[in-house]
Amino acid sequence: MSLDVSPKLLAEAEQGDIREEDFVDTVRTSLPYAYDLIASLATDLHDGQAGFTDNQTPPPSEQERGQLLRALASDAIRTSLERHFGITLAFQNCHRVAAFRPASRDGETYARFTSVRSQILNQSPEFRDC
Repeated sequence: MSLDVSPKLLAEAEQGDIREEDFVDTVRTSLPYAYDLIASLATDLHDGQAGFTDNQTPPPSEQERGQLLRALASDAIRTSLERHFGITLAFQNCHRVAAFRPASRDGETYARFTSVRSQILNQSPEFRDC
C-alpha cells in the first residue's frame, strides 16, 4: 500500500473531493523519505539561481527507494507535490530526481535532462534491479 490514509480522509473522498493540502499531508506522513527529499530539492531550487537541482545519492535502503518510486510513479502524488512546492519534477533512474522551475518545462535544460540520451547516459549496472 502506498499511502496510509486516515479513516477521516477516506470518508471525505467517498463523499466527494478532498483538499489537496490533506492529500499532501498524507503523502508527507506515508512517504517521509520521498517527501523530505523533494522538499529539500524545492528549497535548494528556490534559494538558488540554478535552473534545476537534483539528487544523485542513492536512498539508504530499499524501503526509502520504494517510497521514492511510489511517489514518482503516481500521477496524483507527483503532480500534487509539484503544485505544493511550486516545482516541476523529472526522474531518471531509481533515485535521480530533479526539481525544475515550472517555466523550465519547455526549456533546453529540462529537455536535455529528460531526453533519451540522458536516460542512457545515467544508467549503470547497479541500477538494473533497483
